[in-house]
Amino acid sequence: MYDATFKLVIFGDAGTGKTTLTHRFLTNLFKSDSTMTIGVDFNVKSVEVLGKKVKLQIWDFGGEERFRFLLPTYVRGAAGALFMYDITNFSSLAHIDDWLMVVKKEVKPENKFPIIVVGGKADLANEREVSADEGIKIAKSRGLNGFIECSSKTGENVEDTFEAITRLMIKNSKFE
Repeated sequence: MYDATFKLVIFGDAGTGKTTLTHRFLTNLFKSDSTMTIGVDFNVKSVEVLGKKVKLQIWDFGGEERFRFLLPTYVRGAAGALFMYDITNFSSLAHIDDWLMVVKKEVKPENKFPIIVVGGKADLANEREVSADEGIKIAKSRGLNGFIECSSKTGENVEDTFEAITRLMIKNSKFE
């Protein structure tokens, strides 16, 4: 029995590591050869956060522009989202407003819809094009709910990323 079921959408440019992040979270394994997501991938994982047993429905959204028209359909009914960019590719962060425009069209202003900015590929810090400070600044300036960097390769902050968004979704839901 679950205390809650939350739909979580992961979006961002192609090649930023969304599928690898999801795979690492689900299996604790790094998959270096993941193929491009066509449309959307769907996964489920049970987690316990803040003493609540939560079923996470994870919708990993294909980042190619040709799939962007599908995003509004998947945002409907979602309780939160992760916007992912690649710390070694500045343009993947520069496109945040294009993505947010699509997402925010589907979210009513009165709905609390947490979005965390996730800088992927933190293990490639020597190839970094986006500093953590820039990521934080972008998240704050867009009124988003947090920022974290992670590495699907090393596992660094992968669990923390999903725990943070789940915590926000729990706080926004009506448990009491």
